[in-house]
Amino acid sequence: MAKRSSYWVIVSGQQPTSFRAREREDLVPTLTQLLRTQPDTKLMYFDQGKLWETSEAADEAFAASRGLRRGRDWRPGGEHKDPRDRFKVPRDVKRARFKAKAQRDRTSPKPPRKKKDDDE
Repeated sequence: MAKRSSYWVIVSGQQPTSFRAREREDLVPTLTQLLRTQPDTKLMYFDQGKLWETSEAADEAFAASRGLRRGRDWRPGGEHKDPRDRFKVPRDVKRARFKAKAQRDRTSPKPPRKKKDDDE
């Protein structure tokens, strides 16, 4: 199935024309008419923001670029680790911290907050 931004286009010299179609066969009659007056006209395939000679060349380039994917653990810089890992704490540690904080708050509650006066 063709992608939405993939189509055949007639190129005259280095400039694409407004003649575009999803199927190559739809442009062949127009191409033959243009070749009579403009011999440097050719039919090219537009995909991935580039012009290609054939649709197969575009598919091969896309398949080659997909093979260069990086793993999930890749990160720029010296160490290829997720910087968020240092904040991930095991469940047991979280529970111990919560228990210590609750114990501390029970034995010595926080002093009441001082209210700021608007008059000053």
